[in-house]
Amino acid sequence: MLLSRYFINSRSSRRKSSSSSLSSSPFSTSIPFFSNPITMLVHSICFLSFASFINAHVVSLTSHDFDAFTARYELVFLNFYADWCHFSQLLAPIFEEVAKKISIEFPDEGKVLFARIDCEQESALGQRFHITKYPTLKIMMNGKLHKREYRGQRSTEAMAQYLRDLLKDPILPIHSHDEFSKIDEKKGAIVTYFNTDAGFKKLEYDILRKVARDLRDDCKFYWVTGGPTGQHLSPNKILSIKFKPPRSRPSINDLEFPTDLRSYDELTTWATDKCIPLVREITFENAEELTEEGLPFLILFHHPEDKETVDLFTKIVNKELLSESGNINFLLADGIKFAHPLMHLGKTSKDLPLVAIDSFRHMYMFPHFDDIRLPGKLKEFVQDLYSGKLHREFHYGPDPTSNHHHDHVTQQQVQTQPPESTFAKLAPSRNRYTLLKDEL
Repeated sequence: MLLSRYFINSRSSRRKSSSSSLSSSPFSTSIPFFSNPITMLVHSICFLSFASFINAHVVSLTSHDFDAFTARYELVFLNFYADWCHFSQLLAPIFEEVAKKISIEFPDEGKVLFARIDCEQESALGQRFHITKYPTLKIMMNGKLHKREYRGQRSTEAMAQYLRDLLKDPILPIHSHDEFSKIDEKKGAIVTYFNTDAGFKKLEYDILRKVARDLRDDCKFYWVTGGPTGQHLSPNKILSIKFKPPRSRPSINDLEFPTDLRSYDELTTWATDKCIPLVREITFENAEELTEEGLPFLILFHHPEDKETVDLFTKIVNKELLSESGNINFLLADGIKFAHPLMHLGKTSKDLPLVAIDSFRHMYMFPHFDDIRLPGKLKEFVQDLYSGKLHREFHYGPDPTSNHHHDHVTQQQVQTQPPESTFAKLAPSRNRYTLLKDEL
């Protein structure tokens, strides 16, 4: 309360002094109280103490101390901002409140650090973390940058709940056949079968938990004990780790971790290769992140129950388009949920499945879905995007030299302009960020 009065009186006095005549001392407009050096020192100490109190829960980091600070904490929540950015200004008090709340809930030393980086002053850190918009909120877990940044609601409770979820044990325990039967079939999973007769293996579990935190957005992680382990563990094995591919039940197409669980690096390499597939699913939750990668989309729009088509598309992409993975993103889209892009193509859910490219400027539909079975046909479609052929044919019709084995397209059927991109609209919005670049 005393500090509040001090600042109110100080500002009031400064306003009065600034309106004084020009003939007065130039110093009188800024420090009317500080004619006494001791008084000046006391006020300075009060100001610094107040500023420290305001930011007690959030640390400002620089290039010099960033690595030393972040290495000490299990979870680090990073706010990359600029003082002049309106959205950064709006976030600042919310970020501070979340820091205060979480520090009370998780008071253990080395548990959580809230840090902010002024990218105008610390441009090297901005470049290091590829900051292209303000504010950007990133996570570090155990000294390792989390692949996905925070893109959720900027409210105290939403952000606090996000951090609580990150700090939870990401491994789901399974003890019974009933629980085992409810394993999520749709998503890929790392399933660890453990013989409890050997006693709890803390080292192995801790390694698995660290990997699970790194890949929690890409895979489910299960720790299976009791009855369900019977058919998955040979008599001489205590522990077995298996990857369950997406859209399959455990044991159908499982891939086993080839060595004993002793190394975090070995398990991370193996699990990352399995959990982050070449063909990914796009949802409304991850669309912003995927568009920010800046690569065009090759998308299979499918009915959510159509596993056969998804498997066919995935197989062809892995077989023929692996070399294109650095140039284009291969995606699966629920054609019911993503009805709007279909509408732009003049299609509905009745036309599923279909394949299209979204270049973030226009959308181009693969003419005949069944042609993806023809060797090289899907790759040719992708290469036609790079060459400009897809765009050219929308304006002028098929090239005279094109070898089309289907019905010829008449001039009346050719659109003069391809449909506009719909997925570009899911990119980071100027209503939430100050963007440092204008194009994807």
